[in-house]
This record gives sequence, C-alpha cells and structure tokens, in this order.
Amino acid sequence: MLKVRQVQKTFFPGTPNEVRALCGIDLDLPEGAFAAIIGTNGSGKSTLLNAVAGTFELDQGEISIGGQDITRWPEHRRAGLIGRVFQNPFAGTAAEMTIAENIALAMRRGRRRGLGLALRRSTRADIAERVRTLNLGLESRLDNPIGTLSGGQRQALTLLMATWQRPSLLLLDEHTAALDPKSAAQVAELTQTIIRREKLTALMVTHSMQQAVQLPERIIMMHKGRIVRQYAGQEKDRVRVADLLAAFDQVRRREQLDPAVAELLGKQYA
Repeated sequence: MLKVRQVQKTFFPGTPNEVRALCGIDLDLPEGAFAAIIGTNGSGKSTLLNAVAGTFELDQGEISIGGQDITRWPEHRRAGLIGRVFQNPFAGTAAEMTIAENIALAMRRGRRRGLGLALRRSTRADIAERVRTLNLGLESRLDNPIGTLSGGQRQALTLLMATWQRPSLLLLDEHTAALDPKSAAQVAELTQTIIRREKLTALMVTHSMQQAVQLPERIIMMHKGRIVRQYAGQEKDRVRVADLLAAFDQVRRREQLDPAVAELLGKQYA
C-alpha cells in the first residue's frame, strides 16, 4: 500500500550544517499494517513521516500510496489520502472553535470548503455518536471551545478527526510524547482500538519502546537516516523492550568498530 523507494534527503547541503537525514530509504507497508518507527534523536524518524506527508521535496526517490505515485504531490493534495496526528496536542485544531466545529472541518478534509459550517441535526448527532466512542464524556460538550480541553482529551479528539474519513494512511508523529503518563496510556489504547476497528494502515513514530512492543505488529528501527532492522511476524511477537535496547547498543558498537577496523586494514595493506 505504502511504497517508499530509494528516498534521500539532505538539509543544508554543502554547508557546515549539512545533515543527511534520509539515505536511500526503502519501505513497504501493506494495506492494514500498523508499524512503529523507533530510533535515537536524529535517526530520521520524523523526517521519514514528513517525506511521506509531503512537507518537503525529496532529493531523490519515489513514494506511492495505494498504487498512486504521490512523489510530486504537494502536501495539501496528499491530505486527501493521509490523516496525521502530531506530538503537540494543540496542533491540528482551532482552539477557539467548538468541538463540533473542529470535527465538521475534519469531515471536509480533502474537499472544497465553503464559507460556513453547516451543522445539520443529523450531522451533529453523528458527531456526538462518534465522540461517545472515546469514553471521555465529551459528547455532551460539543459546544465547548476545543482549547478548553486537557491535552489528553484534545489529542483523543485529534485522533478521531484524523481518522474520520478513514484515510488511506495514518501518520502518528510521537502523538503521546507530550502527555502525562495516564493520558498517554489512554491515547495509546485508543489509537490501537481505532486502527484495528477501522482496519487502517498506520505508521507511528515513537520514543516509547513499550508502545513499540505492545501496539503495532511491526517495528522499524532507524539509525542515521537508514533503516537498520525490522521486526515482523513471530519475531515481533517475541521481541521485548530489552531486546530493542540491545539491538540499539549493537548498532552503536558496530558503528564505533567499523572505522577502527578500516584503519587497521589500511595499515595492514599500506
């Protein structure tokens, strides 16, 4: 469903601040698959999501969703296929608008929008019913400004809005990182419930090894702009947090060892 081929991106090329963020990424995510991307800071996790979302132009490579080549599509055009939830609970919503008005906008994602928000009685009833599935009691507060809600409540609504039209691909960019532990656990559980219920294809960036182990059926490990390891099937079912931490240590040790080995071989054959 999602196909990423030889994607490369370098920021500030030819300057002292040059960063090779993505170095020939290849990735296949089948329809209905839920994968987590893990890696240290600067590994390219969020940059890969931004590349798929169309936040910037690629230096090289191709991206397709559902057989459509979207490599040259602008970000707003991709919004018709992609739902996205950001780390900041206050991103992606209009704080001064009501819960119902924010959701009404989400219902029009990828479509032409008029000057008004036509909240018919049937539409409002549909909104209330969908909001009720969050089990947060917000269905009785649809006229409240969304900015008055807690971070966890707002992130739960943002997740509902991002999946309202069942996007071809759902992107989750550390969407629980800014929440307190209780809210983060609630939103993580809600994420898994919605993805399974709607049979969504989803790509989630997370720093939480526990989430990576518990929520998706696939784990993608990145390091310095490359995919260095993937866990799927029975291997994913068996993997534990300690295994992931050990794999990270192995990558770092190999990185430290390789230059030393190269130098040794250079001296040997000089």
